[in-house]
Formats: sequence, C-alpha cells, structure tokens
Amino acid sequence: MNNAQRGQTQHRYMGEDWREYLQSEKDGTMRIKAHGDMKVDARIVTDHEHLAKYADDRGPEQLVNAASLPGIVGEAWAMADWHFGYGLPIGGVIATDTEAGEQGGAISPGGVGFDINCGVRVLALDATIDDIPNIKKLAGRIAGRIPAGASGKGGLDISMSDLQNIISGGAEYAAELGFGNSDDLKNLESSGRLETNDVELSSRAKERGMRALGTLGSGNHFLEIQCVESVEDNDTAKHWGLYEGQLLAMIHSGSRGLGHQVCSEHSRKLEQMYKRDGSKWYNENWDYTVADRQLACAPFHSKEGQQYLDDMNGAANFAFANRSALAHRLREVLTLEMGSNGEARTLYDVAHNIAKVETHLIHGQKCQCAVHRKGATRAFGGDQLELNSSFQKTGQPVLIPGDMGTGSWLMAGPISGQNQAFGSSCHGAGRSLSRTKAKKTIDGKALKLELENAGIRVHASTPNVLSEEAPQAYKDVDEVIQLTAKAGLARPVARIIPKVVVKG
Repeated sequence: MNNAQRGQTQHRYMGEDWREYLQSEKDGTMRIKAHGDMKVDARIVTDHEHLAKYADDRGPEQLVNAASLPGIVGEAWAMADWHFGYGLPIGGVIATDTEAGEQGGAISPGGVGFDINCGVRVLALDATIDDIPNIKKLAGRIAGRIPAGASGKGGLDISMSDLQNIISGGAEYAAELGFGNSDDLKNLESSGRLETNDVELSSRAKERGMRALGTLGSGNHFLEIQCVESVEDNDTAKHWGLYEGQLLAMIHSGSRGLGHQVCSEHSRKLEQMYKRDGSKWYNENWDYTVADRQLACAPFHSKEGQQYLDDMNGAANFAFANRSALAHRLREVLTLEMGSNGEARTLYDVAHNIAKVETHLIHGQKCQCAVHRKGATRAFGGDQLELNSSFQKTGQPVLIPGDMGTGSWLMAGPISGQNQAFGSSCHGAGRSLSRTKAKKTIDGKALKLELENAGIRVHASTPNVLSEEAPQAYKDVDEVIQLTAKAGLARPVARIIPKVVVKG
C-alpha cells in the first residue's frame, strides 16, 4: 500500500468531523462523544488553547478510529503530549476486554508501536555538579562509552544463548551476566521482566538484537546527566531521596532493532489478513472491522493474538535488559571520573510502548483488560501490589523526559487507587514539528552552540539529530505537565534540567 492509500485510511467518517462532537469537561480534558462506529467516547488531555496551538486533525482522527476497535472498553485516551503516529496516536491509551466475545477483545501491534518498551530509567546520584571534576571530560567519556546512533556498533558481546535468556528473563538475566545490579530490580516496572511462553523470535529479530544490547539507538533516544532545579512536592521528593541541586541520570531507550522487527512482522501479517470493505477493513475469520488498516488486530485469545503478546513481552524484556546494560556502562564512567559511581541508584524504570493485562474498574465493574499504552507512561497508585513497598506512601514514580534545552519532570501517581485513564499519564513533551520539517527549519550546528553557551554539553551522532530533536520541535513540557496534573493523572514532584546530553 502506498502513502496515498495509507492516508486515505485515516479519514473514516466521510463528512463527519470529530470537532462536531467535541465538548469540554470540568476535569481538564475534552471529550469526543461516540458517533459513527465508535463504541466508546474519546478523551483528550487538553484545553481549548492547547488544542488550538497544536491542532492536527490526524491525531484525534486516529483516536476516533481506535474507539471502534472490537472489545474496547472505558474511553479511548490521548495524553497531553499526543501527536500523529502509526495507527494509534503517540500518547494514546486504549483498553480492550480480554474476555469480550468468543476469543476476547482486540490486541493490536499498531496500538503499541514499533519500539516496543521504549522507556525511561532515572538514576539518582548522591552528588551535585560540584562533585564532578570536569563536566566536559565527563560528557566526552559518556559519549565514548555509550554507543548511540542507528547501528548496533559498540553493543555488548553476548552469545545467542545469552540473547535467548534475556528475551525470557529481562533485566534479571542481564544482572546475572554482570550488566546491571540485582538491587535495581525492585524499582523496575514489572521487576524488569514480563512472562513469556516459550517465546521464539524470528532469526532476523534475534540477529538485530545480537548487535544492540547496551546501545542507545537513534531518534529521540538519549542519555542525560541532569540536575534537580526545583522541588514541587517536598514530602514525595524527600521520600525518594531527592533534593535541589542533586544530579540525576536519565536513560531513554527501548528494544532497538529487535523490537522493531517484532512489530513489523506482526503488523505485516495482521494487515494482510484484512481486506478493504468500502472505507473500512474487514477480517472474515474473526468478523473484525477496523477503520484503519494500521490498527489491524487479533482477538486476545486467538493464536495470532497470543503469539504477538508473547513476542512483544520478549522484546520488552530485551528493552529492560538494554536499559540495565546502559545503566551499568554509565556507572563505570562515573566511577572513572568521580572515584565512585555517585551511588547511582535506580529511582525507577518505566515502559511507555507496551500492552499489559491489568484489572480496572469500568463503569463500576472489574474488567481484565489488555491496556495498550503507546507513548504513555503507567502512573499507578501506591496501593497497587506490583509496586515496591517504598512507593506505598507516594504513588509510582512517573518519569517524563522533556527536551534537551528546557528540562524534564518527575511526577507521581496517586497515593491510592487509579486515575481515570487506566492508571496512565503522558510520557514526554510530544512533538510539535515533524522530523522532516524540523530538519528543514532548524540549524543543528547553531543549536549545539546555543545549548553549550547555556551550559549544556551536547554530543550527537550528526547535526541532523540535533535538528530533529531541537526544543522547538517539541511542545512546551511545562504546559504538558500542568495539563496532566489538572486532569488528575499524576502530580508534579520535581523539575530537572540537562547538563550533559548524549543523543543518537
């Protein structure tokens, strides 16, 4: 299918404009009332001003499309950092009933994305900027030790047997290999491991994974040394051992080429099972209709659905292990430069491209759901059994990278219970310019000079990377945080600013 054909699949309602069904809510969101084939309402974390500033019909249209998926429950959500994606907008959150119909509601690779378990780890150092002898030298050493870019050059040397064990064992097995600390596991989402059932990825997926462990990747992936600029929630910050002026390390990376291959294979297979039916797409085996072929899906309990879930979990495990390996490499550099690793302890590690089976209250009834978070971060309450007991009094840490010239945020989920978006929050600032437009309009070399004049040491594989990831290419992260807090999805804990940036 060419690009023109793909574009046609985005416009489902032929004259029905989602804006006609848009209404403001009192909780800091806007609702698109169910219409056409929508089975549930859609909700966007926004206000009129924010919507007007970043209006792009394609993202809300994708959300409307997703609201018609088989077995969908609750509401289809777009976080404050939403923007156009593949099938489901980035920042999208949807849940399907795993027990709907004969084989369960839908599970969709397009609802997760290509970089499975792209996520964030934050390490807290017992140090300030004054404890670093030479920030320029540290930045250079990190860039030299942490491979970045599209290739897997510089990845850790592992065997095929090791790779298979990582796919099954995640961060736990990485620690066994010496690429991470077992003490970290309690502060990783799902302890850094999702259950798999004799997962056997394709040879191509494993080939791409063999070269990639311990590498950042390209695009918006990064490693930053950051400084706590301000504390907004003193009690929570104190409980997490954070203070103003403290150094943090933020690692943003995912499952690299291995995860991309998994998504590509399953998306291609499922899309081929759908045939055009007027303006929609139909699968006669399951009697499934989707508005956009990019949302091609399988029933949760079908062979295809379970195979995708298993492979996705395996790719997610690789991503957890990858961030462990990156943290390990960073600790080695910190030891060389500071005489110790700054006691770099893992505050938390979260996934933001994932589908997970969770239990939620839907209209007062318990529902076992397949919650798809695509560019969205889990924001669980402190009473959730999965969380480390140290977060019972604060709620789960929610890690929100912003942009390399402005800053990032630490937020927290509710003290107890779940928020209205299936326990989800935003995952970043969200793009306001496409990569193509950013490259055409922003001078990467000039930006690097501007950032370094502001005291931010920047290392990037190419000037184009800086152009694509420039602060001007992103929404205002502070505004995204305000909207997220207003909607009651998470609360701000601390604002953090970059000091060293290593980009892919």
